[in-house]
Amino acid sequence: MYKTILFSLFFLSCLYAVEPIAPLPQDLNGIDLKKAKLGRTLFYDTILSSDQSVSCHSCHDFEHGGADPRKVSIGVKTRKGTIQSPTVYNSRYNFKQFWNGRAADLQEQINGPLTAHFEMDMSPPKIEMRINQSDFYRQKFAEVYGEKKITYEKIIDAIIEFEKALITPNSRFDQYLRGEIALTPEEKRGYAKFKSLGCITCHNGINIGSNTFQKMGLFREYPHDPKYQDRFAVTQKKYHKNVYKVPTLRNITLTAPYFHNGKAKDLDEAIYTMGYYNLGVKISKEDIALLKHFLKTLEGERPAILDMP
Repeated sequence: MYKTILFSLFFLSCLYAVEPIAPLPQDLNGIDLKKAKLGRTLFYDTILSSDQSVSCHSCHDFEHGGADPRKVSIGVKTRKGTIQSPTVYNSRYNFKQFWNGRAADLQEQINGPLTAHFEMDMSPPKIEMRINQSDFYRQKFAEVYGEKKITYEKIIDAIIEFEKALITPNSRFDQYLRGEIALTPEEKRGYAKFKSLGCITCHNGINIGSNTFQKMGLFREYPHDPKYQDRFAVTQKKYHKNVYKVPTLRNITLTAPYFHNGKAKDLDEAIYTMGYYNLGVKISKEDIALLKHFLKTLEGERPAILDMP
């Protein structure tokens, strides 16, 4: 515990020497737009769920920052999920996928919701069969992939290409980092407070998080609930209980509720909770307000792929 704290403080001191956050790219270079548009159609289509009641979009609402406004998502046959669904926006920049990092990348991640009993409850053969029975999809896949046969691999390839395009560029803070605008006095003070409190220790990099694991309850013990699969569920190491992937703070003002259990209903509660358990401080209402001014600058533009014809 103390070694972790000392390392965090050392890391924090190093971060002051350079800018610890990087802006998102402003374009979709490297994205195959034909595949991404096909993937967009599939992302919205309930054909990928066993009872055709939910789609990928059902748990990743683009009007809610790409996340789910519910504590846990509702899958086929109204089955409840087991953990809060995080944003799909900018997920290509996550160093691991899922809260406990059990998937190395989007390629591994996508199989989870498609096949999970409480989510879409499908299998690769059944997905292949349904898509191949559709005249619409046979035509679209032939146009994009140049082959009549639609395989499961092509289906997930298209969805992944769409997910890679879900970038939210040009937030006020990105513009500030590029030297295009100045922050307001409140935003500047909020960012300074974000650094001085130690938030920057875990929330840094291009995704302002999602690049490391951290224990929920670093300074004060946070109640452990085994129903929320943490890093322990992957490694079976006791010290990984209550350890989760640090969430991105991009568009955080849009994605309530917060944490793996959805327990924090708004930003005020989330900020205070993180201060108390992970920073060992009780953050004042005044400082919470300043932090919210900064966090508001992390709202990016709606991904361009969503509105392309």
